[in-house]
Amino acid sequence: MTTNDASFAGSIPALYDRYLGPLIFEPYAADLARRLAALKPKRVLETAAGTGIVTQALARALPNAEIVATDLNQPMLDFAAAKIKSPRIIWRQADATKLPFDDKSFDAVVCQFGVMFFPDKGLAYREARRVLERHILKPNGRFVFNVWDRIEENEITHIVTQALAKLFPADPPLFMKRTPHGYHDVDKIKGELVDAGFRRVAVETVAYRSRAPSARDAVVGFCEGTPLRAEIEARGDLAAATQAATETVAARFGTGPIDAKIQAHVITATA
Repeated sequence: MTTNDASFAGSIPALYDRYLGPLIFEPYAADLARRLAALKPKRVLETAAGTGIVTQALARALPNAEIVATDLNQPMLDFAAAKIKSPRIIWRQADATKLPFDDKSFDAVVCQFGVMFFPDKGLAYREARRVLERHILKPNGRFVFNVWDRIEENEITHIVTQALAKLFPADPPLFMKRTPHGYHDVDKIKGELVDAGFRRVAVETVAYRSRAPSARDAVVGFCEGTPLRAEIEARGDLAAATQAATETVAARFGTGPIDAKIQAHVITATA
């Protein structure tokens, strides 16, 4: 991961939320919310909350819980706080590798597609472990999060990445493969969690369908609503690249509504 891979600013938060929210994030947000609801936590910490897609799902699924939603990126957090109004949600800028919370202060920690961006994942896992164990959950607190599977298991992302590689063969923009889809080795993840002090780790691979009204809606989300945008702009014209990728996706799925596979690993670690 490069420094720019975690840069979500300008128009990116709004485009990310509008296009990628329904395309790839909402199904997994509902999945995480269901898993947390089954645990009945009273106080939940969310790291890498982004534009609040999971936060909103948690607020609906956990009507009696306090949710502390954090993100290192202030523009994303500002967007989420403006979108979601609830007295049970506390918004706070925080680094997941250096959490500003006391030991054993949460029943559960949740993170949706964020750990891939943490520069020191082992440290972030140790921090999640440190703030768990309020003993409301039995036997102990849980850290529940998800990561994308390999890019080849996520059709639209893979096709967009291939289209851009063809457009810029000398220096292909590989943000999607490098970072969002660059941390999918289940054995490695399990080992890092155990090393961080978690006693049990369960992994479930979950596939959903990724749907959008058109190929262009999907491609705009990736090309203009993520740090991939900066990589494209450093190499050429953003509009032309978005159009080329749109044509490639449309060639595969058609010019109308599209329906493609997405796949991720959902991890539950017990403190």
